[in-house]
Amino acid sequence: MSDTSPTDPISWAFEAQRDRLRAVAHRMLGSHADAEDVVQEAWLRLSRQDTATIHNLAGWLTTVVGRISLDVLRTRQARPEASYDDRLPELVVAVDDGPAPEDDVALADSVGLALLVVLESLGPSERLAFVLHDLFAVPFDEIGKILGRSADAAKMLASRARRKVRANERPAAAGREQREVIEAFLAAARRGDFEGLLRVLDPDVRLTAETPGGVFVTLGATKVAGGARMSGGAAVRWRAVLVDGRPGIVSWRADGSPLSLAAFTVVDGRITDIAVVADPTRLASLNLPDPT
Repeated sequence: MSDTSPTDPISWAFEAQRDRLRAVAHRMLGSHADAEDVVQEAWLRLSRQDTATIHNLAGWLTTVVGRISLDVLRTRQARPEASYDDRLPELVVAVDDGPAPEDDVALADSVGLALLVVLESLGPSERLAFVLHDLFAVPFDEIGKILGRSADAAKMLASRARRKVRANERPAAAGREQREVIEAFLAAARRGDFEGLLRVLDPDVRLTAETPGGVFVTLGATKVAGGARMSGGAAVRWRAVLVDGRPGIVSWRADGSPLSLAAFTVVDGRITDIAVVADPTRLASLNLPDPT
């Protein structure tokens, strides 16, 4: 809830920017709760500022929100084992039986959510440069000031992030090559084949797992492979699906209850990102297909 006063002109001006600032923070952080916290912190900083020195309030607030969001992202990167809520958005799950025209609308609806997942694979500076410039048209010189770099450096970061995003934004049925990589991962996990897992995992792979205890992040092929090898035999049945446009699988226990939902990002023949939902309550809330 806002602490701004309706009789204060600065408060009115801030409220006029609130929705846009919240959108910036949410694209940066992928969390509604974190975005609200960032916007509120921006208001607190504005309330302590001599507003006579601010010549462009919208630009000033965007810069502040960008810097706070960048701090949050860097903290997450430094402490990837930390749990934080509201990290995985609503999920659109569809059976992956190959592309079909009637699937186009449902897949298009998932693109916005899929982008949030793709953004998770970017470094903090890349993510800020891409989000602020490509999604909110912030000039590179302003982005450079937030990052403490030159405008040219900010432009290079955005360009690199853009290439990664374009490599992953395929809101269509998973290609045969992607599925082969995922099936190789599953086979290696079932066998407990550590070397086989390493062959299909990108060295910097990121695993985000939503569990009853919260959302946890694991970074690096060695750690992800170790966890996958230990849990590889738990599922009895699985089915190929699309999760927000990404290739994924649903697995079930012998009694037919869902065990987990996983979505994969495959780039150049290796898995760069895995998002897993293993919380029974969350799984029960999703519209999952029936076991095959």
